[in-house]
Amino acid sequence: MLKLIEFPADDPERARRFWSQVLQVAVVDRDPGEGQGWQAQLGDVALGLHDRGAGPGDRFSLPYFAVGDLPGALSRVAESGGEVIHPGERWAVCRDSEGSPFGLTQLPEVE
Repeated sequence: MLKLIEFPADDPERARRFWSQVLQVAVVDRDPGEGQGWQAQLGDVALGLHDRGAGPGDRFSLPYFAVGDLPGALSRVAESGGEVIHPGERWAVCRDSEGSPFGLTQLPEVE
């Protein structure tokens, strides 16, 4: 399930204006726990923006897919010929077997 599409920005204000105008949504400061940057909700999928940096998730736009078992999914990435380049407890950045970057995020637990 696609959960988030994250874009790095050289000029975050310009990027916020661009996406706000193109998609006609408010791109607002992220809530605590959502990471740094800005976000807009597009139905079940979120659009995220952050300052471009040198880290593995800072150089490319990334689709984030929600999974029920993040540690298991990270194991399957490695077993299937991909690479986990930034592991985490709630989200991780990976590369597929062809070198394309993507993210995985843990689905919230349902009580």
